[in-house]
Formats: sequence, C-alpha cells, structure tokens
Amino acid sequence: MPRRIWVLSIALVLAACGGGPDIVRNPASTGVARYVTANAPEECVPYARSVSGIQLSGDAWTWWDHADGVYAKGSTPSSGAVLVLGQSDRLSSGHISVVVTVRNSREITVSHTNWGNNGPTRRRIYREQSVVDVSSGNDWTAVRFWNPDTNAYGGVYEADGFIYPVGA
Repeated sequence: MPRRIWVLSIALVLAACGGGPDIVRNPASTGVARYVTANAPEECVPYARSVSGIQLSGDAWTWWDHADGVYAKGSTPSSGAVLVLGQSDRLSSGHISVVVTVRNSREITVSHTNWGNNGPTRRRIYREQSVVDVSSGNDWTAVRFWNPDTNAYGGVYEADGFIYPVGA
C-alpha cells in the first residue's frame, strides 16, 4: 500500500507541472499571467498601438492628454481599451497596456510588453496578465499587476484611466 500512495503522489506532482511556463496561477487568487518570451524588448507604446488600433504617439504617460478630442476616455474597463499609467518614480515614461478581458468589476486581464524588472521579464510579451483595481472608489485610479515570478500581486501604480478605441 505505501508504494501505491508514493506512485500516486508522483503522478499528481507531474500532473501539476504539466501547465509549463505559459501560465502561472495561484489557487488562492484569481491572478493569472500568460506570456511569451520575445527575443528583444519592444516598447509598450508601439505594441499597444498595434494591438488596440489606437493611433497615438509619444511616451505612454502622454497618451491620456493626447487622447482628448480624439478618443473617448473613462474609468470603466472594456475589452480593447488602453489602460494608461501615469509618469512616476518607477515609471519615468509611464506605461500602457491593452485590456483583453474584464473578469469582474475589480479585475481585468491585459496584454502588454516591456513590463517588469531589467531581467528576462522585460523581454516578455504578456498576452493575458491579471490587473486588479485597488482604488478606494472602485474607479481604477490605483492598480496592481499579477507577478508570475512571485505568484502574487505587485506594488500599487497610479492609473489615469482607459482610452477607448473608435466604435467601442
């Protein structure tokens, strides 16, 4: 009987490893991050422009003001919208990502690149990364991104809001 339990335990461990590095989930959380590793980092602006179809230019933090009179903006996430993070000590150029899915009123998944530390995480193109709204007013002015390397949500970032593509 102990050998049978040992064999079953090994089978369960191997089955748990079957997902590979493409997806990392924490069973106690809804956090998720699906990514591919690119050969070279691509900046978030050209990536978001090509994925969303929103044709703005300039550093990511300037997109919020550049969208005035050109694109609709707001505080409600929707698929295809661009989430704009403002300029800060941690994000000297700001950052933008494209909403993939709205999971609930406080969680979305985004697609973006050039995110993370200066190591291999900056070379990732995230196809689906969980972002949660941690603002007190549920208005998406403060967000946290799921970090698959630590299996937890990272620090808080200030967000300007969402820019919506034409026709959204």
